[in-house]
Amino acid sequence: MQSTSPPDDYAHGHHSSVLRSHGARTVKNSAAYLAPYLKPGAQILDVGSGPGSITIELAERVRPGAVIGIEPMRSIVETAAAAIPDGLDNLTFETGDVYDLQYEDASFDVVHAHQVLQHLREPIAALREMRRVLRPGGVLAVRDADYGGMVWAPESPALTRWMEIYQAMGAELGVEPNAGRHLLGWTQEAGFDRIEPGASVWTYATPDQRKFWAGTWAERAVASDFATHAGEMDLATTADLVEISDAWRRWEQEPSGFFLIPHTEILAWR
Repeated sequence: MQSTSPPDDYAHGHHSSVLRSHGARTVKNSAAYLAPYLKPGAQILDVGSGPGSITIELAERVRPGAVIGIEPMRSIVETAAAAIPDGLDNLTFETGDVYDLQYEDASFDVVHAHQVLQHLREPIAALREMRRVLRPGGVLAVRDADYGGMVWAPESPALTRWMEIYQAMGAELGVEPNAGRHLLGWTQEAGFDRIEPGASVWTYATPDQRKFWAGTWAERAVASDFATHAGEMDLATTADLVEISDAWRRWEQEPSGFFLIPHTEILAWR
């Protein structure tokens, strides 16, 4: 059923720093909970496939099964399509609307969505639409972070301010930054009865990990749609955002620098 709400406004946008972060995602670090269900021949829909790093691996694991990755923006679809390895002919990327999937009922064995529901105004409606296109016995796999559960060291007033801005931005956009804690309830409300909840974390603590995570957010704080939204919503000044960016760089250099991101993972069967 098509949503009657205005299109969801993605807080992060598609700045190169955002895509760099998304492109580091793999089945191992972002969808290991789904791996046992990736059988050859499975038909998979990857909702919110981004630059396609997870989707490509899904296609490699289920060949000859067909895999479709969808994104609402044509430019991101084109970026992902350009990354398909030569010879991987069971994978396509398409533009799509999670609230109005252009596929028949019971079309897929697996529907996967990584870090998607936290950015939607109507996550339960999206889950119902994902359920519609699942075959009987098919599995839904959704994984979302919980910003309110993120922890870091050492303490940083600027990073605390970053979190406050992000939470306020979510409220302004009508989305849920703390989606992880709500996934089980949302999935139940969407009509799933057989549900297996779990959790895993990302950690950034080694020098290389800190360089990657701090580098992406130092840019995002001042150059991505996060910065644009923060200014338009009067949540932060340019000076505030520069201080946050600098704080990420300082955190990167801390030998004891540690950042943990909790994720809830849901497997649910049609």
